[in-house]
Amino acid sequence: MFEEGGDTRILLTKRPDTMPSHQGEIAFPGGKLDDETDASLRDAALREAHEEIGLDPRAVDVVAELDSIVTVMGRFRLTPFVGLLPGRPELHPDFTEVVSVFDVSIAELLDDATFREERWDVPSTTGAGTNRNRPVHFFELPDETVWGATAHILAVFLEHVTASR
Repeated sequence: MFEEGGDTRILLTKRPDTMPSHQGEIAFPGGKLDDETDASLRDAALREAHEEIGLDPRAVDVVAELDSIVTVMGRFRLTPFVGLLPGRPELHPDFTEVVSVFDVSIAELLDDATFREERWDVPSTTGAGTNRNRPVHFFELPDETVWGATAHILAVFLEHVTASR
């Protein structure tokens, strides 16, 4: 996140259609732990953000680790980190990993016209049956729809941010 013009803004990426999973979806910069190079999940997140969008890890002040989640199909366990930047970063996306990088203000994400929740019956993450009536979050941005794990992480984060109000 970074501040600009009095707004706190969050960086997001769009994945290319050529990726092996989550093609064309909106995601946070980040990726998989590499046991050979990463000492921690935090290190993996910073390394992957650098590889994907050219974000300098030294510019990021990691201030929180959010609760891990498992994606609906149970294929991925995600551990989100909250990082602060001193200002709008100069980015150099790797277009084999991201189609675009953009940012959105927290105020826009909190707008009632942007957010919606639906209730879906989805397969259990343990493979045992169905999770009935599970909340699925959506953020309708001008050019993109954020949903799935990214929207869930955003919803949880925004809940933390607004709980202190």
